[in-house]
Amino acid sequence: MLQFKVDKEKCTRCGLCVADCPAHVMDTADGFPLIMAEKEAGCYRCQHCFAVCPTGAVSILGLDPQESTPLEGDWRPDPAKLETLMKGRRSVRRYKQENLEPELLQRLLEVAWHAPTGVNTRQVRFTVIDDREKLASFRDELLAGVARLVRENALPEQLAFFGDFVKLWEEQCVDVLFRGAPHLLVASVSDKAVSPLQDCMIALSYFELFAQANGVGTVWDGLAKIAINDLVPESLARLGIPEDHTVGYCIAFGKPAVQYARTVQHQGALIHRI
Repeated sequence: MLQFKVDKEKCTRCGLCVADCPAHVMDTADGFPLIMAEKEAGCYRCQHCFAVCPTGAVSILGLDPQESTPLEGDWRPDPAKLETLMKGRRSVRRYKQENLEPELLQRLLEVAWHAPTGVNTRQVRFTVIDDREKLASFRDELLAGVARLVRENALPEQLAFFGDFVKLWEEQCVDVLFRGAPHLLVASVSDKAVSPLQDCMIALSYFELFAQANGVGTVWDGLAKIAINDLVPESLARLGIPEDHTVGYCIAFGKPAVQYARTVQHQGALIHRI
């Protein structure tokens, strides 16, 4: 049930909610918006009607408009500062050996979960290692699995360089897979989703930008993704990732032990105009 309700005392019958419905399931009766029972199955549950109503007259899914953050006044971030953030973010590979505050970590995940998904399925699952000792234990198990492949000469030829990572860890305690980060985030989604990989990557992009805005360092961890998903797939069960899920990517993160002084200077964007 959508629990679609309209407060007729607040509703001005402006029609904005009906016009903005991407699924075209809304109608009007006496000028007031409504969703007929036979059309409810077509609702995307995107909450556009809820968000666009200027008076807070529309409620759906049992939600209270008064509990949402108002989008009024000068609520958008300064474009110049946002540009600097996007250009200045760096892949961090040096971290302080301490956990993020639980409240901050929860906020990062909650904000990232607002990322758009295909057909608004909202099924991206965040698997997070929230403690550096837990990640250290997982790293040891993962590298032990890779080391076993090295001993058995079972590494795929194109991934033979993982043998060097095992050697660096065993001989020098150099952590190439996680770069010494205290936390790991793995985004996965059901194989049945419309756009599983895209949904994961967009969600992780949201996470990274908001993390960097809060002074949290991040690194897109393709090496960890390969090790977990391809080389030691039993580690997926160790992380509790469902068997029917596609792993989109991994991000290692934590408090950075390095501070960059300026943006880099990439060459101009590759743009093809038609």
